[in-house]
Amino acid sequence: MPPWTPESPDLLVHGDNLEAVAELPDGAFTLIYLDPPFNTGRNQARQSTTSVRSAAGPIKGFKGQQYERIRGDLMSYDDSFEDYWTFLEPRLAEAWRLLADDGTLYLHLDYREAHYAKVLLDALFGRESFLNEIIWAYDYGAKSKNRWPTKHDTILVYVKTPGAYHYDSTAVDREPYMAPGLVTAEQVERGKLPTDVWWHTIVSPTGREKTGYPTQKPEGILRRIVQASSREGDWVLDFFAGSGTTGAVAAALGRRFVLVDQGAESMAVIRQRFERSGVVAEYVTLEQ
Repeated sequence: MPPWTPESPDLLVHGDNLEAVAELPDGAFTLIYLDPPFNTGRNQARQSTTSVRSAAGPIKGFKGQQYERIRGDLMSYDDSFEDYWTFLEPRLAEAWRLLADDGTLYLHLDYREAHYAKVLLDALFGRESFLNEIIWAYDYGAKSKNRWPTKHDTILVYVKTPGAYHYDSTAVDREPYMAPGLVTAEQVERGKLPTDVWWHTIVSPTGREKTGYPTQKPEGILRRIVQASSREGDWVLDFFAGSGTTGAVAAALGRRFVLVDQGAESMAVIRQRFERSGVVAEYVTLEQ
C-alpha cells in the first residue's frame, strides 16, 4: 500500500483490514463507520493476526478494571465468542488509534453482539466516551410467529474526546413528523430532527441503490451519520466496506474516504457501483 497522507486520493483497498489500517497514521479520521460480520454461529475462516495498540491507547476501562480482564470476561461467557472477539477486538483498538481528537466511531451490530461490544468499547474508549445507542428499525422480510419479530440493528456511537467531538445536528436531513396535526404548519414544513431511533426501510430489492451485495446498508442511514459527524473535506474510514455505501455517501457529501475489504465480491460490487456513479478512487491490492 502506498504511503498515506492527508493529500492522498480516495482509496479502495483490497486486503486484510487489520494489515491495511496499520499503514494509516494516528488520528487521521473524523469519522469511522464499522459494519463487521455478525457472530451468527456460522463457521468463518480467518487468518490469525496479532495487533499491538499504541502506547498512548487506553489502559483502564469499566470501573477502573484492566482491559485484559474485561476482554477475558467477555470471552468466558460463551466459547463461541472467542473467535469472534479475537477477530474484532484488535480492529476496534485500531479504530481508537485512527480517530481524530474530534472524531466519532459508529459500530453497527445486531442484537447478538451489541451488549458485549458496548462493554468492550467502554474498556477501550472509556465509559465517558459513549455517546449514543442508535436503534435502526425496519419492517421487511419474514415474520416470526413464535417470538417478537427481530426488526432492528444497533449502532453504538463512541467519541475519541468527550466534550470536544464534532457533531452538527443542523446538517442532518430532517424527517416528517409522525403526528403532524400536533405541531404547527411551520414545524411540519421544516420537519423534525431524528432521535436515537431511526425508522428507515432496508435497501429495496428493486430500488436504484440495490447492488446485489447480501448485507448492503441503505444510503439514508450512512447519509445521516456522515452529515452529523463529519465536515466537508474530512476523512471517513470504513474497513468492513461491503458494498461501498460509506464511500458512495461520503463522495456525494464532499468527504474523502478510505474503504477496505478482503472480499473479492465486495471489491467487484464497489468498483461497479463507483463506475456507475462517477466516484473516483485509487484501487490498491495488498500483497497476499
